Order: sequence, then structure tokens, then C-alpha cells
Amino acid sequence: MVTGAAGFIGFHTCRKLLEAGYRVTGLDNLNDYYDVALKQARLQQLGIRPEEIMTGTAINGNGSFRFVKADLADAALIRGLFENEGFTMVINLAAQAGVRYSLTNPQVYIDSNITGFLNVLEGCRHFPVRHLVYASTSSVYGLNGKIPFSVKDPAGHPISLYAASKKANELMAHSYSHLFNIPTTGLRFFSVYGPWGRPDMALFLFTKAILAGEPIDVYNNGKMKRDFTYVDDIVNGVIAVMQKPATGDSSWDAVDPDLSASSAPYRIRNIGNQTPVELLDFITEIEKNLGRKAVMNFLPMQPGDVPQNVADVSELVSEYGYRPSTPVQEGVKAFVEWYLEFYKKK
Repeated sequence: MVTGAAGFIGFHTCRKLLEAGYRVTGLDNLNDYYDVALKQARLQQLGIRPEEIMTGTAINGNGSFRFVKADLADAALIRGLFENEGFTMVINLAAQAGVRYSLTNPQVYIDSNITGFLNVLEGCRHFPVRHLVYASTSSVYGLNGKIPFSVKDPAGHPISLYAASKKANELMAHSYSHLFNIPTTGLRFFSVYGPWGRPDMALFLFTKAILAGEPIDVYNNGKMKRDFTYVDDIVNGVIAVMQKPATGDSSWDAVDPDLSASSAPYRIRNIGNQTPVELLDFITEIEKNLGRKAVMNFLPMQPGDVPQNVADVSELVSEYGYRPSTPVQEGVKAFVEWYLEFYKKK
């Protein structure tokens, strides 16, 4: 099961799994946080016919992908899916995303990210799976000033409710791994971008505004660094992690604990590009591919945001052979080509 199947990373994950021969059930509530038509278009790429998308359940042409329109907060429905489908693996990518949106709409983060995740954990408890892989975020590092961010470092001072909800997911997962022996791995994503991306993220917003001749908002006066990670590199990492269920560490020391592991079958890993990019350099790549200059509106730091995020992915490299291979130049070019084709902009 892949939750958030109509979302950006969820869609790409489903597509990669289907290409590899897996049978996938994809769950999404198709909420209107951003353009539902984009989510529907992603599902069409997975073989779901347009007229079936909103019916509640639909299957693609060869039966390899089943889409279920449902909310993770619906405990009875989620339990029924686990009971009837017999999932061997679960990749939980459904969540209310966005740091800034959490400042004005906090309740949806509790409903989706806390209650919804609890229902996934309960499903894995009562109908055991080989591995639960779930999305966390680099935002959990919050006030941590040590760069690069390491899973060995404390992440106890989040500065947005979104980040706090994802840190709560990590703590909830550990308790279920400890109590019920559920193998869980949380992946802290770093600034994922690429074709079919989210309209609320920088690359999408900047591209749209530059094409329209409108100014773009550049926070912290452009003095930002992001570990921009191309979506294909992310998905390759997610699937590699999925195939190697977490195990308990017999040498784990409760007096001097490794914060990324446990005596339970639990782990936390960063997943990023490990090559930070200046925000202004990122904008330059967009300008180059659009053949237009951006009009920049320089602003102070946004509440809940951080000036830089850089991933230490050494654990992912050593354990899974993870090697992100897409430079920003190629990734931005691929996104712009997709955007121009999808929206038929000139």
C-alpha cells in the first residue's frame, strides 16, 4: 500500500513500483490543498480512467494498481483495507504538507498527520506487514544549528506544527516497533523537486510567476541554502529502504543511545542530495531554462522556516548503496520541460 498515491512523491513511487512488477494499492483523499486536477492527472498516468477517479475505488487496465479514494483518518476504512488486502509492505506518504499552511490551518495537521498515521500503525499492528516506511521531513531539525543535519543529532526543537507532527510520527513509530515488533523506517526528506511537483513549492511557484511576468517572493533576502533532491533519486531510495526491513540493533546502548536506531526494529534515515544549492543559483537555473529573468521581491525570513538544510546521508549510502545522481541543472530542466508541456505555456 502506498498512501498519498496522488501526491507528488506518492505518484512517482507508485509508478516506479508498478514498473518493477509490484501490485500496488494507492490511497489518497484528493483534498483541495492544491489543484485536484493535477492529482487526477497523476492518477491517469497510473492507468486510472478519469471517470472512475472520484468513484471511491478504481483499478487500472491490467489490475496491477488499485486506487482507493479515502481519508487516513477514517479508522474503520483503513482497518478494512488492511484486513482485506493483506499488504506485505506499506509506504506512508500521505500527510498534510507545508510549513506555512500549518500557521493558519493547524487542525488538519492533527487529523491527517497524527490521527491518520495512528490508523496506519494500528493496521500494521493487527495485520502484520514486513515493513512500514513512512515520510518524515528535514523540518524536524528545527533550531538545530549543526550542519549537515545528521540523524545522530537531537531533533527536539521543531519550529512549525508541521515539523512537530512529523517528529511525533517518529516517536509513535518507535513505540509500535517496541511494543508490537513492527519494522519501521522513517525517512526525513530534503527539498524534493521534479516533474509533477507540488504547486505550493518553490520551483513550481517561481516557474509560474516568471512565465506570467510576476515577481517572486525570495525569503531571507535570498540567503538560503537547500538540499534540493530530484524526485527519481528520492523514489529509488524509498524503494531500496522498503526492500530491507528495519531490524533491532543488539548493540544499542540505552545509556548513550543512537537516536536513529533502537533495540526495536526501528530506524530513522535522512534522504537527500547532500549537495546544498544557493536559492539564488536555483532561480538562475529556472531563468536559464525559461529564457526569462525573474523579478525578485526580497523578504525577511518566514516564520517556521530555516535558512539552510543539508542532509548527512551517510547511513543511507552505507546500508543501501544510495547514490543521488541528478544534478540541479538536469532536474530543473526536466521540471521546466514537463511544466511547459503540461500547461502548454509558451
